Amino acid sequence: MSEIVIKKVILHRLVMQLKNPFSTSFGTFKDKDFFIVEVVDQHGTQGFGESVAFPVPWYTEETVETNAHVIESFLIPLLFDAPFTHPEQVGQRFQSIRRNNMAKAAVEGAIWDLYANRSNLPLAKVIGGTKQTIDVGVSIGIQSSTSKLVEIISQHVQEGYKRVKLKIKPGQDLEVLAEVRKKFPNLPLMVDANSAYTLKDIDRLKEFDNFHLQMIEQPLAHDDFIDHAKLQSQLETPICLDESIHTYSDTKTAIALGSCRIINIKVGRVGGITEAKKIHDYCASRKIPVWCGGMLEAGVGRAHSLAIASLPQFTLPGDTSASNRYFAKDIIRPEVTMTNGTVQIPMQAGIGYQIDWEALEEYRIDKKVWNNMEA
Repeated sequence: MSEIVIKKVILHRLVMQLKNPFSTSFGTFKDKDFFIVEVVDQHGTQGFGESVAFPVPWYTEETVETNAHVIESFLIPLLFDAPFTHPEQVGQRFQSIRRNNMAKAAVEGAIWDLYANRSNLPLAKVIGGTKQTIDVGVSIGIQSSTSKLVEIISQHVQEGYKRVKLKIKPGQDLEVLAEVRKKFPNLPLMVDANSAYTLKDIDRLKEFDNFHLQMIEQPLAHDDFIDHAKLQSQLETPICLDESIHTYSDTKTAIALGSCRIINIKVGRVGGITEAKKIHDYCASRKIPVWCGGMLEAGVGRAHSLAIASLPQFTLPGDTSASNRYFAKDIIRPEVTMTNGTVQIPMQAGIGYQIDWEALEEYRIDKKVWNNMEA
């Protein structure tokens, strides 16, 4: 492909209200505050990316405000620094900035979309995706009562979702699971602790084996590999790592130590599609199943997740469910829809969806524009 010169970057800040509050072991979210990154090349071709950091540094050290600072002060100048021919070169250029993976992923995602648009190919095909549809599950936050949780699960089972993930924490775990399993004895079920336990809870964690779960996601500390390995050696249920995996190197460490048997790949958490592909390929070579987690994305981020989930080693249902699961109105046309537990991979160029500018402008609270004066 010929040289790509980024002429303009537009940062749209949006706030979208969730249809229902989403509660985990580390907090409750009612609104999605995030950025849409729009890049424009020398021919006027556009690309779009989305940030996934939360307003508070509960999940990682990044926040909406730190994303803004890093994108504006460091990543945009690096993007304007020189032309490039492939998105992977942008990821390499960003390596001079330590961590800040969610900021990097938002910008790199826009570049991948632009590149796929210039190639007139779907993003999924450009990155090596092989699937036409992906299986999806649903993630359910901690509820005020078990009866309410059972009601929500019943609704999603009727809708066709192929796996249910329950958020848990000490005091809202085994008793809840016992009731859920009584009602849904054969439902593919997993739990996500978001680092709410320690090895002091090992006897309690061993009891999770009684519920025939697909996996326990991130039971221990976000920066731990050693204790997860100790725990995994004493559990029949596979451990899946999420918050611990930020890089290809983290992936190699976790697999070498036996810290997990499954890995959750989130494009934002690992710094973009380039790193996500490397992690996917390494897991495939080691026969480690992977799946695509969710970060309450709006339509652009949801589209990027669909693209990465089209890679062949994504063998477990992901969290990239329908737009209307979270938002009354999304910012893309058409919205992401689910039928019988599957989502269709779009075959149009780029991310495969068009921006609904009326919706984006309705949710937008700020807009900043950078022009590349050297180009």
